[in-house]
Amino acid sequence: MNPPRPDVTSWTTDSWGTDPYAIALRQGHGPLFLRRTDGWLLPLDVERWCAGADTADLSALHRCEGPVLDIGCGPGRLVAALAARGHRALGIDVSEAAVDRTLLLGGSALHRSVFEPLPDEGRWGTVLLIDGNIGIGGDPPSLLRRSADLLAPGGLLIVETAPQDIDERVRVQLDDGRASASGPAPAAAFPWSRLGTAALLRYARPEGLHSVDQWDTDGRAFVSLRRIRAVRTTSQAPETRNSAAVISSQFPRKTSGDSPLAGS
Repeated sequence: MNPPRPDVTSWTTDSWGTDPYAIALRQGHGPLFLRRTDGWLLPLDVERWCAGADTADLSALHRCEGPVLDIGCGPGRLVAALAARGHRALGIDVSEAAVDRTLLLGGSALHRSVFEPLPDEGRWGTVLLIDGNIGIGGDPPSLLRRSADLLAPGGLLIVETAPQDIDERVRVQLDDGRASASGPAPAAAFPWSRLGTAALLRYARPEGLHSVDQWDTDGRAFVSLRRIRAVRTTSQAPETRNSAAVISSQFPRKTSGDSPLAGS
């Protein structure tokens, strides 16, 4: 029996959609943090997210196969870099500001949670969980199961892990470091996770995801995992079919009979 799907409503609409994150993306810089309930702060690297793809990013993008789905695409640097290299790529993010910035860069993006119906489920060649996005939802097994379902058979999941050996599930708030008694109410708390490579591999194996590569670049750690489990034979939800029809028009046309998300 599968565990229940994580409750993502609070963090999708009340947290990453709040002003501190949107303002930071629009300005292109922080400060911005994830604040744990005990007061510990995790700095968010907004400046790097809003810049072009760097050497560490490219080490992951060079391994991408076929059409690419970037979960939690942020301001779109990876989607834009993939498009510039001829990949068909789609970003999804729960922040409208992130989606807007991705579109401004010329990338394709949807304002959508990974746990909502998505275009071309079960047909993506590569799925990305970069910049700590393995933390989404605070439930790594559920996120990995969902990511595996999005992949085509034999597809690749590329995950950025914490550089230290950690397996942490916490509740956090977005914090720009400028809160005051007279300022706006703090952002709502939401579940988040941080995983090192060892923890990721423990959670990935039961979901039919097996490691094919591990590497470090510029102090950042990555793992690529291949889906070996057969595709489920459930029918596609109507809203998924509709969203696929809409998004397919955003990709370059191929010859008649080809899927709009066929491998590049």
